[in-house]
Amino acid sequence: MKRNLLLLFFAAYCMTFIVGFYSVNDFSYANEAAGINCSAKSAYVMDYDTGTVIYTKNENEKLPIASMTKIMTALITFEDIEKGKYDYDSDVTVSENAASMGGSQVFLDKNTTHKVENLLKAVIVASANDAAVALAENSAGSEAAFVQRMNSRVKELNMQNTNFVNSTGLPALDGYSSAKDVSIMLKELLKHDKYYEFSKVWLEDYVHPDGRSTTMTNTNKLIRFYEGCDGGKTGFTNEAKFCLTATAKRGNMRIISTVIGEDDGKVRFKDVSNLFNHAFSNYENKIIIEKGQNIENDVQVLRGKSSKISISPKENISVFTKKGEDGNYEVVYNIPETVKAPIKAGDVIGNANIVKNGVVINTVDIISSEDAYLMNYLDAIGRVVENW
Repeated sequence: MKRNLLLLFFAAYCMTFIVGFYSVNDFSYANEAAGINCSAKSAYVMDYDTGTVIYTKNENEKLPIASMTKIMTALITFEDIEKGKYDYDSDVTVSENAASMGGSQVFLDKNTTHKVENLLKAVIVASANDAAVALAENSAGSEAAFVQRMNSRVKELNMQNTNFVNSTGLPALDGYSSAKDVSIMLKELLKHDKYYEFSKVWLEDYVHPDGRSTTMTNTNKLIRFYEGCDGGKTGFTNEAKFCLTATAKRGNMRIISTVIGEDDGKVRFKDVSNLFNHAFSNYENKIIIEKGQNIENDVQVLRGKSSKISISPKENISVFTKKGEDGNYEVVYNIPETVKAPIKAGDVIGNANIVKNGVVINTVDIISSEDAYLMNYLDAIGRVVENW
């Protein structure tokens, strides 16, 4: 079987390859959901693994999104930690500017010191504006500089209808996003396992340095009241009205659902619940190869201490279909036969495309599962002796 091409066909309930996505694709079942009653100005529902679109309503309309802005604030914080810029136990001194934030807050005192982990939890659980600004200033030196990083990340994620002007989502001119872009942003945040430790907290006290405490209640009520919901972010301002993006997982299928501009806070939870119900009732997702699981073919390494490396998908390889639907898919692997050392675990080696009816509907990066160090002189001598 050739390395660069693998064809598999499946009927309903037969296994095949369909590749989990890195960026949202355009494959859609949305036209089949026209009968859904959603009162939001804008909405977007997609499968997490494949990016398949399940429902849309004005998904690209530029609208204020209030505190859903904090998804990007949290995302950059997680990414900073993973890059080693600081860690969860790092100290952050709260500025007068951060302490002065209105709206949702945990009432941080200026010039007090707090751990990054505690501030991040306050942002995710309680939508704390003061904690968000403290994290932004800690990351970039000022909130304005952090906003520049936010908008740079917007471009990297191909969020085409988003512009941030602060780290909180408090009302400001020229701050906007779209239901589709918010879903992309949440999808990226969900890649960080630590996020779920905070997002599933329902009720917890924030303990301040002086011993006083502020009770934090999760603003996403679906965490408690919808089966499988384990993450998301609410938002409300008079301009944005009531907003919600949330994720729920049942079995092998994780769904992201976003609504913007609801007239009532309870209705946003009802609409997102109904959108979840539609997805779980009508579609199924079968994971064939989980992210990190080795693919059968190894790649040869030139000038490496090891002669080959194992490879794996960066995201789940899975099948997403309408229940009872037959499918005909082609999976094309674009993987080189050889790579040059040095290689680090996680380096992108190639990719795989899933094709339906001649159209690429998904792409996933194929990454190295291990390090491959550059061979030195003694290694080369040893290799010669070994093969003598």
